[in-house]
Amino acid sequence: MKTLAGVLGALIVAIQYPLWLGKGGWLRVWEVDRQVEARQYRNAGLEQRNAALAAEVRDLKQGFDAIEERARYELGMVKNDEVFFQVPRK
Repeated sequence: MKTLAGVLGALIVAIQYPLWLGKGGWLRVWEVDRQVEARQYRNAGLEQRNAALAAEVRDLKQGFDAIEERARYELGMVKNDEVFFQVPRK
């Protein structure tokens, strides 16, 4: 009877091994689940960045206000009838 219980116990352990530690076991599923969550978080950030870039492109295509703003702040350009004053900072 003790040998039968030992054999059955060993079979139960042998059956459980692939479930927990095998190629498609629970530990692997948990690891892949964690990786999916990390990717989803990263993708959400990238989607926000893409939306901002798409809005900027749309502004540049539709009107001259965005182009004028960039020319003023990034290139230091002024219109012909404007006077430019530069205030030095201490």
